[in-house]
Amino acid sequence: MKLQMMTWLEVEDYLKTSHGIIVPVGSTEQHGPIGLIGTDAFCAEEIAEAAAEQVSAITAPTLALTPAPFNMDFPGTLSLSEGLFENLVGEILEGLRHHGFTSIYFLNAHGANLAPLKAVARNSSAANIRIRSWWDFDEVNDLRNGLYGSWEGMHATPSEVAITQAARRIVPSHPLAETPPEPLPDGFLQAHSGDRHGPPAEHRASFPDGRVGADSALAKPVHGTQLLKTAAQAVAEDYRRFLETGGDTAA
Repeated sequence: MKLQMMTWLEVEDYLKTSHGIIVPVGSTEQHGPIGLIGTDAFCAEEIAEAAAEQVSAITAPTLALTPAPFNMDFPGTLSLSEGLFENLVGEILEGLRHHGFTSIYFLNAHGANLAPLKAVARNSSAANIRIRSWWDFDEVNDLRNGLYGSWEGMHATPSEVAITQAARRIVPSHPLAETPPEPLPDGFLQAHSGDRHGPPAEHRASFPDGRVGADSALAKPVHGTQLLKTAAQAVAEDYRRFLETGGDTAA
């Protein structure tokens, strides 16, 4: 259940039997010609809520304003500095711990969030913390690869667009999306993991329609339903293990 949909009395009762909470973390940034600006936040939120339902957990409000400076030359993108984001997450952790949530599971959907989230986790001593991205699980990646192969790409991927098509909104086709983008060169994904991209103008010049090696046009709502179900089940199982064994704060 969503924390913001509960009363304080319901939260108090929950904390008598569990001290865990799932925190969805996304972004507010462009996702190509047919991807919603809120794609990452929506993916994290939808998967977290579906997983939480399976394990009777609470989900915190989605963190949707996060670092995305490389996409600031695309209209609509909003970006926080890493330092501000770290401080924000740190204060949210303090609030959760104050109320008795001591097992914090971050479900991430945006590569640039990982470094600041891990920095906060390393500096935390009063909570068990686990950080997982929804694509971290073998069964999820097997499905992504089976559906899209190398056209999954890196950004504005058909898998994330498919999830938003199934859960939120289908954007009409656009001429920019009808032609596949340039394939990514060998080693690009590894060299740019964690969204290590260049300055905004340089990034837009390299990827003028916002897609980074991803053919978003391959996305279908039926794929999104499959991906959402598979990812939610994987997260639910990982969350159960987390509560049983503790966190991986230094990850």
